[in-house]
Amino acid sequence: MTTFKRFDTRKLVLLALLTAIVIIFQFLGTFVRFGQFSVSLVLMPIAVGAALLGALAGTWLGLVFGFVVLITGDAAPFMVINPAATVLVVLLKGALAGLLSGLMYRSLEFINKTVAAISAAIVCPLVNTGVFIAGCYIFFIPTLTEWGLAAGAVNVTAFIFLILIGGNFLLELAVNLILSPTIVRLIQYKTDAKSKEK
Repeated sequence: MTTFKRFDTRKLVLLALLTAIVIIFQFLGTFVRFGQFSVSLVLMPIAVGAALLGALAGTWLGLVFGFVVLITGDAAPFMVINPAATVLVVLLKGALAGLLSGLMYRSLEFINKTVAAISAAIVCPLVNTGVFIAGCYIFFIPTLTEWGLAAGAVNVTAFIFLILIGGNFLLELAVNLILSPTIVRLIQYKTDAKSKEK
């Protein structure tokens, strides 16, 4: 019983730590911009949490990310157009990124934990960006078409992929691919080493 409580306490402490990192990274991320929007470096702790703590923890961390995006005003250009759709898309993209990263990790961890961690690290930015793109097409296409014309883009798709997303996605993917699996494996190694000591 004591070991079970200790394990749960460790998981809660790690979740609290990752939640704080998500908040800090998102606030700091508002100052790191490539294009019109900030780079979501916070996807790294979301992928790490999803891998180490499961899909529900990943969902929680993604929701925290979404709330902070809304609080910091990073979604302000879209809030002016359609506040309800903006809140929905922002919260959904973070929550699904965490959820699906966790599910991906769990589905592959029995084969190979490193492959599982890398796969979760890829899924997180893919889902985050994919839901953002879907939200753009579903809720904001008329306004984005106007923005694209004003920016000199050939069409709205070029505007979304080259200007709105730009290098952000590639940078997010690279950061996740390099850091998330490494951090996951280091924490797992330390946890495994402590378990063997007992």
